[in-house]
Amino acid sequence: MVMNKERKAELISQFAAKENDTGSPEVQVALLTERINSLTDHLRSHKKDNHSRRGLLMMVNRRNRLLKYLRSSNLESYRHTIDKLKIRSKE
Repeated sequence: MVMNKERKAELISQFAAKENDTGSPEVQVALLTERINSLTDHLRSHKKDNHSRRGLLMMVNRRNRLLKYLRSSNLESYRHTIDKLKIRSKE
């Protein structure tokens, strides 16, 4: 359920616009997607864990807000990010 350092560094290096870039929307969306995927797997086996379900919903909403911002500010980067993460169909 917890993301290890190597996986986090790998995601940051894949989506970073420049070196040491951890705050860009692309990196934040990638990290949130990784956490969402791991929490989704957890909830498949622990169906009554409502506290984690609430956290999952908050992460999904945060990711949606970041994607909305990214779509409005840089459409090409938005398309590249969703294609690479395979999170939704093209709009």
